[in-house]
Amino acid sequence: MSIGFGFDGSEKKKKGVKINYEEVNKITQEYKELKKYMKTNLYQIQTLSGQETKISKLLKDYGAEPDGTSERKTETNS
Repeated sequence: MSIGFGFDGSEKKKKGVKINYEEVNKITQEYKELKKYMKTNLYQIQTLSGQETKISKLLKDYGAEPDGTSERKTETNS
């Protein structure tokens, strides 16, 4: 049986990715606030009148495709 991903068994396996759950909680909270904001009448009025909103600024900075993916340029895909 072959061993993939360049690991031949002689090297020690690296530990998994460390996740900072405080940051995950902050991002989750911000996401929930933005989704709640998108449901408000104020957001609908601003988008219909053409005013720039928090959401439109984020989409302009990071971009988004209709299927929910983004085409944000990073060091790896630029």
